[in-house]
Amino acid sequence: MRIKALTIRILKQLLNDKRTIGLIIVAPILILSLVYYILCGNTTEYKIGIINAPQSFLDEIKDENDDNVIIKTEKIDKKDIDKQIKEENKIAVVDMDDDFKDVKIYIDGTDNAKSTKAIALIKSAIMSAGVESSKENLETIKDNISNLKDSIKDISKLNPNISSKLNLDDIDTENMEFSETNFDTEYIYGSEDQSMFDNYAAALVGIIVFLFVYLLSGINFLSERTSGTLERLLSTPIKRGEIIIGYVLGFSTLAVVQTILITLFVVYGLGVTQVGNIGYVLLINLLTSISALILGMLLSTLANNEFQFVQFIPIVILPQVFLCGLFELGGVLNTIGHFVPLYYTTEALKEVMIRGYGFSYIAKDCLILIVFSALFMLLNIRLLKKQRSV
Repeated sequence: MRIKALTIRILKQLLNDKRTIGLIIVAPILILSLVYYILCGNTTEYKIGIINAPQSFLDEIKDENDDNVIIKTEKIDKKDIDKQIKEENKIAVVDMDDDFKDVKIYIDGTDNAKSTKAIALIKSAIMSAGVESSKENLETIKDNISNLKDSIKDISKLNPNISSKLNLDDIDTENMEFSETNFDTEYIYGSEDQSMFDNYAAALVGIIVFLFVYLLSGINFLSERTSGTLERLLSTPIKRGEIIIGYVLGFSTLAVVQTILITLFVVYGLGVTQVGNIGYVLLINLLTSISALILGMLLSTLANNEFQFVQFIPIVILPQVFLCGLFELGGVLNTIGHFVPLYYTTEALKEVMIRGYGFSYIAKDCLILIVFSALFMLLNIRLLKKQRSV
C-alpha cells in the first residue's frame, strides 16, 4: 500500500507539472520531426554558373535533378567568378571547351560535403555528354579517313606517283580512342583536403558557446531566486533594469573567459580552418554569449527549480541547433531559422573563419545578435515586474 500511495503521488505531481507534460509530448515530436526533415525530406539546391559549355552538357546537368537534388544553371561572365560565388551563392562555376578536352571548375569549398557532391554532379554530366560527343567525332574522323583512303586508291590507278606521296595505310582507325577530359579544380574557399570537422567547426563553436553560457547564467540566476537573494533585491528601491544589468555584467565576466578559452582552443588547439581575423571570431562569440546569458536568465524566471530549467533545452536550444545552418535546410525551416540567434552566429562565423571576410560582411549579423540581446533584456525586465508585484 505504501508503494502504491507513493506511485500515485508521483504521478499526480507529474501530471500537475505542465512543463513536464510538454517535455514528454511536444519535445520528442519536435526534435524527431526536425531530424526526419533534415535526413529524409530535405532537397539540396546547387547553383552553378556557366562561363562556357556545350549545349549537350547543359542538357545532361539538368537530367541530374531528382527529388533530393535541384540544379540551377546561369550564364555568367568570366570576370564575375568571385562575385557569383561570394554574393550570388553559386556552389560552382564551370568553364570548358566545346570539345570537353579542358574543363575548369571554380568551387566554393565552405561545405566540403556539398562541394564534393557538386563536383561529382558536374563531372558526371561532362562524362555523359563528352563521351557521346567524342564518340560521334571519332566515328566521323574514322569515316573521313576511310573515305580518303578509298579516294587515294582510286587516284593511284590513274597516277601511282601521287598515291605514293599520299600513303595513309599506316593510320590504324580500328584502334583510335578519344582523349580523356582534363579537369582543373580551383577552390575559392576551403580546400580539397578539408576535414569533416572543419565543415562544422564554425557552427559548433557558436553552439557550444551558446549552450554553456545559457546553462551558466540560467542555473546561477535560478539559485539567486530560490535562495531569496533576488526577492530581497526586489524589495529595495533598486530599479528592475538595474538588477538585470547588474546580473548580466556579473555573469558575463565568467562567460567572457569561457568564450575566449573555447574559441582559442578550437582555433589553435584543434587547428580548424581559420582564414579571417581571430578578433572578429571572438567578437561574434562574445555577442553570442551575451544573448545566451540573457536568454538563460529569462527562461530561469519561468522555472521553479533546476530540473524545470533544463527542460527548456530540448524546446528552446535543440531546435536552434537544427535551424542555425549546421545542416542544409530549405523552404519553411530555412525561413524559421532567421528568427533564432544561433543562425546569425553561424553565418557570421562562416564568413570570417572559412571565407576570411572583414567586419563589413558580419556587421548585420552582429547587429541582429545585439537586437536579440536587447529583446531578451526587455522581456526579463517585464517578468521581474510581475515577480515584484507578487
